[in-house]
Amino acid sequence: QVQLVESGGGLVQAGGSLRLSCAASGSISSIATMGWYRQAPGKQRELVASITSGGITNYADSVKGRFTISRDNAKNTASLQMNSLKPEDTAVYYCTAKARRTGYIAWSDYWGQGTQVTVSS
Repeated sequence: QVQLVESGGGLVQAGGSLRLSCAASGSISSIATMGWYRQAPGKQRELVASITSGGITNYADSVKGRFTISRDNAKNTASLQMNSLKPEDTAVYYCTAKARRTGYIAWSDYWGQGTQVTVSS
């Protein structure tokens, strides 16, 4: 199956920057969309950003202008550059991918285990 592994989380001060990375592995024929969700304690999981294989991006209003999502189709990786971080950005960030496995017709959604991002004030 497809596995997603996040890295780059950590503790930063408000106003700082952090870069998250996500690596997809397994028998993958194609990844249509990769994205990042986040979930803060006691809150619902929300979409942060997504990017298609063609490079079309989508951002939550709360992060637009501060975060940038990118991907390397050849390497099956995605990154989230987070600048001007705020305490409200504190959450567990999850990488997700809509992927097609080799030899399979259907698309499926896959999730990473998450990486903690903590922004102190």
